[in-house]
Amino acid sequence: MRHGNKNNALSRKKAHRDALLSNLACSLIAHKRINTTLAKARALRRYVEPLITRSKDDSMHNRRTVFTYLQNKEATAALFRDVAPKVAARPGGYTRIIKLGNRLGDASEMAMIELVDFNTVYTKEKAAGAEVKRTRRSRAAKKPADKPAAEAPKADEGKAE
Repeated sequence: MRHGNKNNALSRKKAHRDALLSNLACSLIAHKRINTTLAKARALRRYVEPLITRSKDDSMHNRRTVFTYLQNKEATAALFRDVAPKVAARPGGYTRIIKLGNRLGDASEMAMIELVDFNTVYTKEKAAGAEVKRTRRSRAAKKPADKPAAEAPKADEGKAE
Protein backbone atom coordinates (compact mmCIF):
# COMPACT_ATOMS: atom_id res chain seq x y z
CA MET A 1 0.00 0.00 0.00
CA ARG A 2 1.12 3.53 -0.65
CA HIS A 3 -0.56 5.42 2.20
CA GLY A 4 1.01 8.85 2.49
CA ASN A 5 3.64 8.11 -0.18
CA LYS A 6 3.70 11.16 -2.44
CA ASN A 7 6.57 10.29 -4.77
CA ASN A 8 6.10 8.48 -8.06
CA ALA A 9 8.41 5.46 -8.05
CA LEU A 10 8.63 5.45 -11.88
CA SER A 11 9.22 1.66 -11.73
CA ARG A 12 12.72 2.22 -10.34
CA LYS A 13 14.56 1.75 -7.07
CA LYS A 14 15.48 4.87 -5.10
CA ALA A 15 19.09 5.16 -6.32
CA HIS A 16 18.04 4.73 -9.97
CA ARG A 17 15.19 7.23 -9.56
CA ASP A 18 17.49 9.81 -7.95
CA ALA A 19 20.02 9.44 -10.76
CA LEU A 20 17.27 9.73 -13.38
CA LEU A 21 15.80 12.90 -11.88
CA SER A 22 19.25 14.41 -11.42
CA ASN A 23 20.10 13.81 -15.08
CA LEU A 24 16.73 15.14 -16.23
CA ALA A 25 17.19 18.26 -14.10
CA CYS A 26 20.67 18.85 -15.54
CA SER A 27 19.29 18.49 -19.06
CA LEU A 28 16.42 20.87 -18.30
CA ILE A 29 18.81 23.49 -16.92
CA ALA A 30 21.17 23.13 -19.88
CA HIS A 31 18.58 23.08 -22.69
CA LYS A 32 15.70 24.99 -20.98
CA ARG A 33 13.22 22.54 -22.56
CA ILE A 34 13.11 18.74 -22.80
CA ASN A 35 10.70 16.09 -24.06
CA THR A 36 10.01 13.13 -21.77
CA THR A 37 7.10 11.06 -20.54
CA LEU A 38 4.35 12.79 -18.62
CA ALA A 39 5.05 10.85 -15.42
CA LYS A 40 8.75 11.77 -15.52
CA ALA A 41 7.91 15.42 -16.27
CA ARG A 42 5.61 15.62 -13.25
CA ALA A 43 8.22 13.97 -11.03
CA LEU A 44 10.88 16.31 -12.42
CA ARG A 45 8.78 19.38 -11.62
CA ARG A 46 8.59 18.38 -7.95
CA TYR A 47 12.35 17.76 -7.99
CA VAL A 48 13.64 20.87 -9.78
CA GLU A 49 11.37 23.68 -8.56
CA PRO A 50 12.77 23.69 -4.99
CA LEU A 51 16.27 23.76 -6.48
CA ILE A 52 15.39 26.82 -8.56
CA THR A 53 13.91 28.50 -5.50
CA ARG A 54 17.10 27.78 -3.60
CA SER A 55 19.21 29.21 -6.42
CA LYS A 56 17.59 32.65 -6.04
CA ASP A 57 19.73 33.24 -2.95
CA ASP A 58 23.32 32.83 -4.13
CA SER A 59 25.27 31.58 -1.12
CA MET A 60 27.87 28.89 -0.69
CA HIS A 61 25.47 26.80 1.39
CA ASN A 62 22.78 26.91 -1.33
CA ARG A 63 25.29 26.09 -4.06
CA ARG A 64 26.49 23.04 -2.13
CA THR A 65 22.95 21.92 -1.37
CA VAL A 66 21.94 22.18 -5.04
CA PHE A 67 25.12 20.36 -6.07
CA THR A 68 24.20 17.41 -3.82
CA TYR A 69 21.02 17.00 -5.89
CA LEU A 70 22.40 17.68 -9.36
CA GLN A 71 25.92 16.15 -9.03
CA ASN A 72 26.99 18.31 -11.98
CA LYS A 73 29.21 21.34 -11.58
CA GLU A 74 28.29 22.91 -14.93
CA ALA A 75 24.55 22.55 -14.34
CA THR A 76 24.85 24.02 -10.84
CA ALA A 77 26.83 26.98 -12.18
CA ALA A 78 24.34 27.53 -15.02
CA LEU A 79 21.43 27.40 -12.57
CA PHE A 80 22.89 30.13 -10.37
CA ARG A 81 24.35 32.18 -13.26
CA ASP A 82 21.63 32.04 -15.94
CA VAL A 83 18.35 30.79 -14.51
CA ALA A 84 18.27 32.45 -11.08
CA PRO A 85 18.45 36.09 -12.29
CA LYS A 86 15.57 35.53 -14.73
CA VAL A 87 13.26 33.96 -12.14
CA ALA A 88 14.19 36.29 -9.28
CA ALA A 89 10.86 38.14 -9.34
CA ARG A 90 8.71 35.03 -9.85
CA PRO A 91 7.23 33.59 -6.63
CA GLY A 92 7.12 30.01 -7.93
CA GLY A 93 5.87 28.03 -10.91
CA TYR A 94 9.14 28.05 -12.81
CA THR A 95 8.27 25.15 -15.11
CA ARG A 96 5.49 24.45 -17.59
CA ILE A 97 4.37 20.99 -18.72
CA ILE A 98 2.72 20.69 -22.14
CA LYS A 99 1.23 17.37 -23.21
CA LEU A 100 2.38 16.19 -26.63
CA GLY A 101 0.28 13.08 -27.23
CA ASN A 102 1.20 9.41 -27.22
CA ARG A 103 4.51 7.88 -28.27
CA LEU A 104 4.27 5.57 -31.27
CA GLY A 105 6.26 2.66 -29.84
CA ASP A 106 4.43 2.03 -26.57
CA ALA A 107 1.64 4.66 -26.53
CA SER A 108 3.17 6.33 -23.50
CA GLU A 109 1.95 9.87 -22.79
CA MET A 110 4.65 12.31 -23.82
CA ALA A 111 5.14 15.83 -22.51
CA MET A 112 7.44 18.78 -22.93
CA ILE A 113 8.68 20.44 -19.75
CA GLU A 114 10.25 23.87 -20.05
CA LEU A 115 11.42 26.75 -17.95
CA VAL A 116 8.72 29.41 -18.20
CA ASP A 117 10.95 32.49 -18.38
CA PHE A 118 13.06 31.07 -21.20
CA ASN A 119 10.22 30.59 -23.69
CA THR A 120 10.91 33.08 -26.49
CA VAL A 121 7.50 32.64 -28.15
CA TYR A 122 5.53 34.00 -25.20
CA THR A 123 8.03 36.74 -24.37
CA LYS A 124 7.95 38.03 -27.97
CA GLU A 125 4.13 38.16 -27.90
CA LYS A 126 4.17 40.20 -24.72
CA ALA A 127 6.71 42.64 -26.18
CA ALA A 128 4.72 42.97 -29.41
CA GLY A 129 1.49 43.46 -27.47
CA ALA A 130 3.02 46.32 -25.52
CA GLU A 131 3.98 48.15 -28.72
CA VAL A 132 0.61 47.77 -30.46
CA LYS A 133 -1.91 50.48 -29.59
CA ARG A 134 -5.04 49.06 -28.01
CA THR A 135 -8.27 49.66 -29.86
CA ARG A 136 -10.73 48.31 -27.28
CA ARG A 137 -12.85 50.94 -25.62
CA SER A 138 -15.23 50.62 -22.73
CA ARG A 139 -18.87 51.69 -22.76
CA ALA A 140 -18.09 54.60 -20.47
CA ALA A 141 -15.97 56.14 -23.21
CA LYS A 142 -18.84 55.92 -25.73
CA LYS A 143 -21.47 57.65 -23.56
CA PRO A 144 -19.76 61.06 -23.41
CA ALA A 145 -19.38 60.95 -27.19
CA ASP A 146 -23.14 60.39 -27.55
CA LYS A 147 -24.11 63.31 -25.26
CA PRO A 148 -22.43 66.09 -27.31
CA ALA A 149 -24.12 64.71 -30.43
CA ALA A 150 -27.49 64.93 -28.64
CA GLU A 151 -26.76 68.45 -27.38
CA ALA A 152 -25.68 69.72 -30.80
CA PRO A 153 -29.19 69.63 -32.34
CA LYS A 154 -30.52 71.61 -29.35
CA ALA A 155 -27.97 74.33 -30.07
CA ASP A 156 -29.00 74.33 -33.74
CA GLU A 157 -32.69 74.67 -32.77
CA GLY A 158 -31.90 77.74 -30.71
CA LYS A 159 -30.12 79.38 -33.65
CA ALA A 160 -32.98 78.59 -36.04
CA GLU A 161 -35.47 80.62 -33.93
